[in-house]
Amino acid sequence: MGRHQLLLPMLPGMPDAVEGRPAKASSRPPLRTLDEAIARSRDIIAEALDRYPIVARQALVSGGNDSMVLMHLVRDYLDSSAHDAVVHVNTGIGIEDTRQHVRDITAAWNLPLRELHPRDSYEDLVLGKVIARTGPNAGIRSVWKGFPGPGGHGVMYRRLKNEPLQRNRAAIIGTRGRSQKVLYLAGMRWDESDRRFRTAAEIDPDGGIIWCSPLVHWTNAQMREYRERYLIPRNPVADHLHMSGECLCGAYAKPGELEEIEFFYPKVAYTIRSLEKKVQAAGIPACKWGQAPPGSKPPKPGSVAGRLCSSCPAPLAGQTDLMDLWAERGLLTPAGDSPARPEVAA
Repeated sequence: MGRHQLLLPMLPGMPDAVEGRPAKASSRPPLRTLDEAIARSRDIIAEALDRYPIVARQALVSGGNDSMVLMHLVRDYLDSSAHDAVVHVNTGIGIEDTRQHVRDITAAWNLPLRELHPRDSYEDLVLGKVIARTGPNAGIRSVWKGFPGPGGHGVMYRRLKNEPLQRNRAAIIGTRGRSQKVLYLAGMRWDESDRRFRTAAEIDPDGGIIWCSPLVHWTNAQMREYRERYLIPRNPVADHLHMSGECLCGAYAKPGELEEIEFFYPKVAYTIRSLEKKVQAAGIPACKWGQAPPGSKPPKPGSVAGRLCSSCPAPLAGQTDLMDLWAERGLLTPAGDSPARPEVAA
């Protein structure tokens, strides 16, 4: 049971709980069956709606398999106003199959979809074309140059994800953040990662935004049981890469990740490699996607990368690294840098 244990599979109807007490939980979560976990999720949403003057309810969906569970669970709450919707942030540097998966499922479930886009493109960011608009460097310096590495994740998160979400909030309530709130329903869970365990909260006010994580107490076993019970469609991208692939900024890419992407989605890898050439031609030292810039410092231990990216640094428990798998099966060239496609899948 719980976050760090890989024991016998949970059977349907069995209770489960996150191991330990999360930092932002008032007490250690009790054992719950899936039905009890669902009931608790509805109580969390009801509490947020009761406590704050919510004028819009929006489910933030990345396209990963967990976010599909969130969308299915909260779908009945997205009909109170014209601004209620499923929200997907199209970062511009992701896998189109995931974006299309979100579009297809929202259409199949008859849910309104808002696809947000950042003001600044990923390409302009890494090429140093985005000039600071505020602060001492306004109109003078680029906010970033080159591929980010871990130390630049904060910039990428703010520009590619947080900025469109804040602009979306402003379009709904403007400067009325004291009297009106937007409820962002997100899929953060304590059982996802150590970082989520430290930082996720059931309800987290942030100015005009109320962040609500109705699945925060759900275990991995409960997520699987829910998907199986309600036949939630799976995203092939998440099954192939063990991530949704909606944002490939590369800040926390693991070794060999671009090769994994290339194996399943060669056009996406081609786009990234083409951008590498542009960055190199511009004379920017940080010209390799997924690698820390020369001389950069790692982020401080325990730092929060962003509400929607808190699990980026660590692979999921039990995740198979395809590079290791290919090496074991003799599918790598002697140079070890490109897979030889097998004619018949193993």
